[in-house]
Amino acid sequence: MTQQLNAFFSAMSDPTRRAVIERLVSGPASVTELHAPHDMALPTFMRHLGVLEKTGIVRSVKKGRVRTCHIEYAPLIEAQGWLAWQRHLWENRPEGSAD
Repeated sequence: MTQQLNAFFSAMSDPTRRAVIERLVSGPASVTELHAPHDMALPTFMRHLGVLEKTGIVRSVKKGRVRTCHIEYAPLIEAQGWLAWQRHLWENRPEGSAD
């Protein structure tokens, strides 16, 4: 689980990849649509998508000449669970602990 969380947070450290996730929450999108708002070469953008796919956050399906990307919620839910656990530990720390 640690490696998965490390990969997730590493992937989420980049603003381009976060923007892709924010867009995909609204529904599937083609690579062309996802690439459009980003001022970078397509091969560079594809490397960002590759990172998201490798970590399991995004999956893509190719139909004809169009590659459509979909969000995978399991990694997001796992990270949310870890963050909730950390918040619980923080909120329930013993009195007098460092703030």
